[in-house]
Amino acid sequence: MIFYVVELLDDWNVDVPSWKYPRNLESSRVSSPGFGNDSKMMKLTKHSIISVSSATGTINSRQTIYRRLGHIGLYARRPVRFVPLTATHCQLQLTWSREQALWTPQHWSCVMFSDESNFSLQADSRLTLIWSAPGTPYHQENTIERHRYGGAGFLVWGGIILGSRTDLHVNSVTMTGHIYRDVILEQHVRLFRGAMGAEFPFIDNNARPHSANIVYECLQLEDITRLDWPAYLPDLNPIEHVWDMLGRRIAVRQPPPTCLPELRSALLNEWCIIPQDQIKNLILIIPGHCKACIASSGRYTPY
Repeated sequence: MIFYVVELLDDWNVDVPSWKYPRNLESSRVSSPGFGNDSKMMKLTKHSIISVSSATGTINSRQTIYRRLGHIGLYARRPVRFVPLTATHCQLQLTWSREQALWTPQHWSCVMFSDESNFSLQADSRLTLIWSAPGTPYHQENTIERHRYGGAGFLVWGGIILGSRTDLHVNSVTMTGHIYRDVILEQHVRLFRGAMGAEFPFIDNNARPHSANIVYECLQLEDITRLDWPAYLPDLNPIEHVWDMLGRRIAVRQPPPTCLPELRSALLNEWCIIPQDQIKNLILIIPGHCKACIASSGRYTPY
């Protein structure tokens, strides 16, 4: 876990560093040196605490630091996790975003976004909170059993478009190029291609099965245009948020699925009742995604 401590930028004495903590006038507690208003954040580690104590001439415990940070609105938070990006990844994402930023909602309205995701019986969404007494974290009522990789489950595939979505394909085996061609493209994508007409850009996530030669041949034969999609670019694919919606719906089902047939049925049912307006909104804000990606020079965005 990463914590933060406030570092004074410009209120330093020449001889002895003097850090000031804004005193609460309504409190009788005497404020001790340690913190200032002009600040920037740094990681709070054992070494940084020692450095602060050496610089100020005072000894501050972790609890004191956490309490004072709380007074100015800083709290312990888990860092946001992203896939590692190289300079090449950032440049590709930036180039792609600049090209697609010129698209209008009419352009995006006929694009199919597709992807795969894993769902398991014991997927830990970490959305469950409990109330527990101090010193009882390992009592049976305060624990939950989870397999390291979620246990048995399914690999699902789905596609979304502005006004519709494909059926959810639930697969219990590893996706291969042949399965992707024979099942996904032939039974799902091709049907949408026939309904949408010639203007039907198609986006997948560039996984290895999607790049097989037999897949390229099938796309060319069916006259389906695949849009280039840079590696490590999940942020701009709205279907990633749809998977999150689906996972949350499965997590709150009562009773929860306890076997694979129940999980399969739950996935199919919940997929069908996700409001289409929510999917529509995810697609329509893609221009905003592109602008945010451009502003961040191809790096991480808040979307």
